[in-house]
Amino acid sequence: MKIGCSESTIRRELKRGRVLQLSTDWVEYKSYCADMAQRDYDYQATAKGPALKVSNDYDFVRYVENKIIKDKYSPDAVIMELRQNGFINPEANKEFATKICTKTLYNYIAKGLFPNLTNKDLPRGGKGIKRKQRRVRRSYKNIDGKSIWERPQEANKRTEKGHWDMDCVEGQKGKGKSCLLVMVDRKTRETLIFKLSSQTQKSVINILDKLERKLGRVKFNKRFKSITVDNGSEFLNHERMERSTRSKTKKRTAIYYAHPYSSWERGTNEQTNGMVRRFVPKGSIICNISNKEIRRIQDWLNNYPRRILGGVSANKKKEILQKTA
Repeated sequence: MKIGCSESTIRRELKRGRVLQLSTDWVEYKSYCADMAQRDYDYQATAKGPALKVSNDYDFVRYVENKIIKDKYSPDAVIMELRQNGFINPEANKEFATKICTKTLYNYIAKGLFPNLTNKDLPRGGKGIKRKQRRVRRSYKNIDGKSIWERPQEANKRTEKGHWDMDCVEGQKGKGKSCLLVMVDRKTRETLIFKLSSQTQKSVINILDKLERKLGRVKFNKRFKSITVDNGSEFLNHERMERSTRSKTKKRTAIYYAHPYSSWERGTNEQTNGMVRRFVPKGSIICNISNKEIRRIQDWLNNYPRRILGGVSANKKKEILQKTA
């Protein structure tokens, strides 16, 4: 025991490095070679660690590639949807042999274990380049409008549905004035998308007017209790946005303004706009996008699994709230 290890360890080491050598008389004899022992150790070490869980489950591989590349899902959304459905393959109506977590899926993609899928295919893959500093446009501070500090606690804490964030997604500069108006419920993450012919106050007010005519003032007020916007010029006319087309005395909603250059105050809106950009990249000509395509994007967002909602979609969250109400 002078070298500090057991007899079994010595025996295994001698066996690992055992080689046949020739003496000067051309007689074979067994000897120990440290290099041979090290090579054997290194080779055996390559088998360490857990086996690949995806193994030969080609149906699972094709399903994941299709959801991420074609349906523009994130790896986390794929796993959440599979868990909600019990890891059932919808094509074959049977359970996948592979059951992995989000972290494992990210690791497998990074290691190149999917033949047609890389990190560049992920929603934020390959986009780590720091943006160049640009001259910031002047902020239109609406002095008369209500500040986000005055917003009710039900909206701040997301304890009640009916409190919305609203923003515009712009198209290519100089290629038409059309844009998308995106509204997101802060609690359920329900999303509404409308195409505007121009990014103006009149276009925004027209959309709100159409919604009120469709729902009626009471139902509109119940569904849109408050709307939080930024200080963009298209949102400055808070009086017209709040004013009802059905009543001269009662308002249809309450408009609140975030602070200039404080996009984190409308994080839900910013996150949703980023998801819309998966279908409408920067530089897109929005006037060429059909209303049918916009509706498809809206449906995709409302059926997309959300980690913040416990792995369910906005539509599923609405159903749960309606059952518990």
